[in-house]
Amino acid sequence: MDKQTLFLSIFKRAERTFGNSAYRLAGERWEEPWQTVIVTIMSAQSRDETTIPIAEDLFARYPTLVSLAKARYEEVLGCLRSMNYNRTKARHVIACAQEILTRYDGHVPEQIEELITLPGVGRKTANLVVTECFGKPGICVDTHVHRIANVLGLVKTKTPTETEFALMKVAPQRYWARINRVFVLWGKVAPGRDRKKLVGALR
Repeated sequence: MDKQTLFLSIFKRAERTFGNSAYRLAGERWEEPWQTVIVTIMSAQSRDETTIPIAEDLFARYPTLVSLAKARYEEVLGCLRSMNYNRTKARHVIACAQEILTRYDGHVPEQIEELITLPGVGRKTANLVVTECFGKPGICVDTHVHRIANVLGLVKTKTPTETEFALMKVAPQRYWARINRVFVLWGKVAPGRDRKKLVGALR
């Protein structure tokens, strides 16, 4: 079986199982693109259930990009206190807001190459933003996507970035934006690298 056929077989089963889930991932359903950027920076190494309420509190306190860009580090750190890597994230959140304002006149850039120049933004965040906010093709690869794609033999890669580019060759572009949500929900119910357990979680 060629890799594209394998991908389609796996993805269609995974989408049948998880595609209609009401579970909200951290980077979903924010009103403004800048909020999506900030939340995704915050979500690194943190659970969605932890990130979303903290982000809601942060945006209640700083409802505009301007107010967040002017925020004091100690106050943002206080909002993020219960998160992993809170000091680094607090610095990145403020610096990213400032750069979106100064370099892009308050508009989140729509190109991955520009997004990854912002503080705290890597390819995972950039791909999520372009797909979630701007409807552009992109594959957001987090630990779940990287793990599942390798365990099931879709790719043979060592890093999430390698996985992103390898999946681009395997998955038809019309599926790219949906891979992250489906694989993340799948990964949450089937942790580890046991192929049988991963496949067993599907209908």
